[in-house]
Amino acid sequence: MTIKPKPKTIKNNALLKAVELFRYQSALANAIGVKQQNVWHWLYKTGVVPAEHVLSIEHATEVKGLKVTRHELRPDIYPLEKTC
Repeated sequence: MTIKPKPKTIKNNALLKAVELFRYQSALANAIGVKQQNVWHWLYKTGVVPAEHVLSIEHATEVKGLKVTRHELRPDIYPLEKTC
C-alpha cells in the first residue's frame, strides 16, 4: 500500500501570484531580502505576509510588470482606498 502525500494548500493567493511572477519562491525572497523558507511559510502555513514585507512585495512585483497590491496581500491592514 502506498501512501500519497497530502497536497499542500495555498493559503494566500496574492502571494502565490507574486511567486508565479518571479517563477520561484527563492527569487521573490531574494527580491525582498528574506529567506525562501519565509515565503514558503507565509504561502503554506500562515497565509499572512508580515506587515513589514507587504510594501516590498508590492514594489518588487510592480518592477516586474504585474503589481500585486498591498490590499491584495493584506486587506486587513490595507483596505481599498475610497475614490471621490
